[in-house]
Amino acid sequence: MSANMMKLQFSSRSENESFARVAVAAFVSQLDPTVNELTDIKTVVSEAVTNAIIHGYDNKEDGVVTITCVIEDETVRLTIEDSGMGIENLDEARQPLFTSKPELERSGMGFTIMENFMDHIEIDTQVGKGTVVTMTKRIESKKCAV
Repeated sequence: MSANMMKLQFSSRSENESFARVAVAAFVSQLDPTVNELTDIKTVVSEAVTNAIIHGYDNKEDGVVTITCVIEDETVRLTIEDSGMGIENLDEARQPLFTSKPELERSGMGFTIMENFMDHIEIDTQVGKGTVVTMTKRIESKKCAV
């Protein structure tokens, strides 16, 4: 089977986070994921989009967040990217409980959640140019079950 893909772009406004989560979930639902698998994907989309808006664009609403979702066989590959500030110290940012915005009561668990809910995660970031987070997850299709 050939790959299927969708691409979505939207303004860096916090109210678009739930739209992104629902749109990706609707696209991925063609694989007939379990409720837990779908919840995991919705959660990582929420975390990555929120990071792009709050950290990448510093809550400025004139940025653009792009999500690309590719389904190939039973694997979902999600890419969430922004053209914002980038991450100065990626190793530090990936540490559980680290947040550069403690005044916003951020938990600092975004990357940790992404790493735990997905099979693989890559973060490519350049200060002043933005961040690209690519995550993959294999969906254990129930269509193959006997």
